[in-house]
Amino acid sequence: MIHNIHIENYALIRQTDIDLDAGFVAITGETGAGKSILLGALSLLLGSRADTKVLSDPNRKCVVEAQFNIDNIDLRQLFIDNDLDYNNDNTLLIRREILPSAKSRAFVNDTPVPLPLLKQIGTLLVDIHSQHATLLLAESSFQTSLIDCIAGEAETLHSYQAAYHAYTQLKLELEQLTAQDVKNRKDYDYNQFLFDELQQAALAEGQQEELEQESSLLSNAEEIKQSLAQIAALCDGDDTSALSLLNMCKSQLSKISSLNPQLVSLHERLESSIIELRDIVATVENLNDDITYSPERQQEVDQKLDLIYRLEKKHGVDSIAQLLEIETQLDNQLSGIDLNTERIRQVMESVDKAYTEMQHHAEQLTRIRTEAARKLSTDITPLLADLGMPEATLQASVETTNGYGPLGNNSITLLFNANKGGTLRPLNKVASGGEMSRLMLAIKALTARKALLPTIIFDEIDTGISGDISVKVGSIMQRMAQSMQVIAITHMPQIAARASQHLKVYKDSDDHLTTSKIRQLDPAQRRYEIAVMLSSDPPSQAALQTASELMAPKQ
Repeated sequence: MIHNIHIENYALIRQTDIDLDAGFVAITGETGAGKSILLGALSLLLGSRADTKVLSDPNRKCVVEAQFNIDNIDLRQLFIDNDLDYNNDNTLLIRREILPSAKSRAFVNDTPVPLPLLKQIGTLLVDIHSQHATLLLAESSFQTSLIDCIAGEAETLHSYQAAYHAYTQLKLELEQLTAQDVKNRKDYDYNQFLFDELQQAALAEGQQEELEQESSLLSNAEEIKQSLAQIAALCDGDDTSALSLLNMCKSQLSKISSLNPQLVSLHERLESSIIELRDIVATVENLNDDITYSPERQQEVDQKLDLIYRLEKKHGVDSIAQLLEIETQLDNQLSGIDLNTERIRQVMESVDKAYTEMQHHAEQLTRIRTEAARKLSTDITPLLADLGMPEATLQASVETTNGYGPLGNNSITLLFNANKGGTLRPLNKVASGGEMSRLMLAIKALTARKALLPTIIFDEIDTGISGDISVKVGSIMQRMAQSMQVIAITHMPQIAARASQHLKVYKDSDDHLTTSKIRQLDPAQRRYEIAVMLSSDPPSQAALQTASELMAPKQ
């Protein structure tokens, strides 16, 4: 429950401290007095977004602080998980600050906390219900949570959600493995193709240079043979060839070499030249014999070179040595690619088992919800009668869907009929605004104790409710307050009269400034205020008498 609220520099509130009782608290005041401002300040504590527009004095920070008593809820594990101090006296202090710089800070027991954590804690402390919250009645998620709250079998839902989480995680893993396997197989097939292409090319280092030389030789074979033949003929072809002339020179030197020692040396040198030239001629003739032009070989060499050039361009390299290195890398990659076939089979089996487990828990959840739907119809009927709808019927239709989600495989629809003999139809299509308000109040009254929330705030939920019905509303809130703190912001004197504590919000003005203030009313002041709400200010004696009657304890 909320024990105390301190508000400073928020909208029209300069500074105020509010002490709240544990039971039923009514907050009243004229339209525009600041009741919504008070609720807005409290919403800040529960994690709503901050705005510097709420600063009464733009040069000072806004502070909203509240002390909660958390005797009836166990937040220890949440505090441990988030490294927060837990007070042994079961008090909780939450503070929110909005700085002029537009920065916002939140503190739990004087420890700074992020906004998402503040919201998480806030949902465990207070349920704020405004007149617009009746729109939730039409939402599927709210209708499902309502039935689950009536069922009171949170463990069954938790078991299903654990099974659903396990199933979705395994299914995701299977999808990822399958996708990776498809990619791996594509990579494997492509790499295998590249590897096979290189292997079939049968490359060897130095091969490209040899083939290029052979290609050049074959392309110029005729010209080369003609030149070699001419060389051979010039060297040793007829009486005018080089060898013939050198032999004639040798013969002449032989005749005169005995006459001069130097001539002997020349004769030997000439003999060596003749031997070398004969060897050259023999080599030339052999080369000429070896060179044979073959169109088939020319085509074979050119095709091999074309293959080498294409492979080099394809892989972005310029040598066979680099192609051979790529071939080795591809071979290693092919050996390292994991096709995950066995792992996929194992996960598929786990997915099937997890689906069966999830299905089992979903069936249990459906049975429990079906029973809770019957209980809702039975338990809410007298509450609706108290609220002026004696013929009204509210039922929940629990259908099984094909797909599974975080809350199971049920489609839950609230069906309503306000009149005797009428047809049950979806709630949002048949209920009026006033009926929706009363329905929501009845639902809150039915679920408040099960939800285990310490505090519930009704913000003008009495909109569209008549005076007679508001008496019943006040009585219902009074009963709810026996197990939780109930705070009602109301315009109805019949509701305010049932409260154990009455706070009045009002405006106060001086020459320079208008502010909102709040004060607790004593019994006499309460009687006067309720009488004013019934009539006018000052109230009539009849209004004061009626106020006394409304405030009198009910037997």
